[in-house]
Amino acid sequence: MNEAIFNQLDFARGGTIKTVENVTEQEANIIPEGFTNNIRWNLGHIYTVHEQFAFATAGEPVQMPEGFEVWFATGTKPADWTTEPPALSELVALLQEQTARIRETFSNRLDQSPAHPLTIGPLTFQTVGELLAFSMYHEGMHTQTIKSYKKMIR
Repeated sequence: MNEAIFNQLDFARGGTIKTVENVTEQEANIIPEGFTNNIRWNLGHIYTVHEQFAFATAGEPVQMPEGFEVWFATGTKPADWTTEPPALSELVALLQEQTARIRETFSNRLDQSPAHPLTIGPLTFQTVGELLAFSMYHEGMHTQTIKSYKKMIR
């Protein structure tokens, strides 16, 4: 089962990265009418949430570049940014390396209880594997948002 979760993570992440292959820096900054975020925010948010859900909850070191929580945490939005966020290429590179780091860190540890349990709504995550599975669901939602944004801005 371990390999299946990691393969699904690679598949989900590959889909996210493919979705932004031809997105320009300018397009990544466009906030479609009626929305509060943009493509850049969604990518940074995916990275940030995986760091929090996978690494922080398991008590592992988090690799969160400076500013990421201010730019990309839940509830943030580009309208509130006072500093320049990372380039699209930097976000893609971070997303690409993150899945390998997750696989390396959590291989044969998916049944481990999180050091810092997490409850979201009615769900309480009992294992690292459950947190990773939820993170993939979360990533899929944001990847679909990116696809929708692309249709609206092109």
